Amino acid sequence: MFTLRPLRPDDISLIKSWPPYPEEFSELDYSLRNDGWLDHYGPGSGSEILVGEDEGVLVGFSILTRDNGRCPEFRIALHPEKLGRGYGSALTRRTLAHGFSLQDYSCIRLIVRRNNLRAQKLYERLGFRRTGECVEEVQGKPVAFYRMEISRGEFYGVE
Repeated sequence: MFTLRPLRPDDISLIKSWPPYPEEFSELDYSLRNDGWLDHYGPGSGSEILVGEDEGVLVGFSILTRDNGRCPEFRIALHPEKLGRGYGSALTRRTLAHGFSLQDYSCIRLIVRRNNLRAQKLYERLGFRRTGECVEEVQGKPVAFYRMEISRGEFYGVE
């Protein structure tokens, strides 16, 4: 059974010890490592980190930043050995449901790499719509992204 819970301090070292992503997703590996997302968005950052578990096994985590008031930014990372098993969809749905249960969130936004077609299809299937493009610096290199957003009224809930 898939569940969502807040990140606990002992989860951090476990996540940072996950194996590297397969070559197709190797550019995302930094998010799991020291100076990655857990360090940047951890305690005191104004963000909320949630952990997805299946039968007690940690399969991924998600982040809702609170730096943009009523429209937080969403991020997700899955265990490298759990890719392609539906956990991305489950974790995204549960995180959105959690975020929209908070009265002050009117929308949730994200950026997705333009070359990550799998993630784009997932987000579109869940109700996100493209709102623009941007280039962000990631590990000292420019990366092209699509901006996407979903409003409370566009979210279809948890299946």
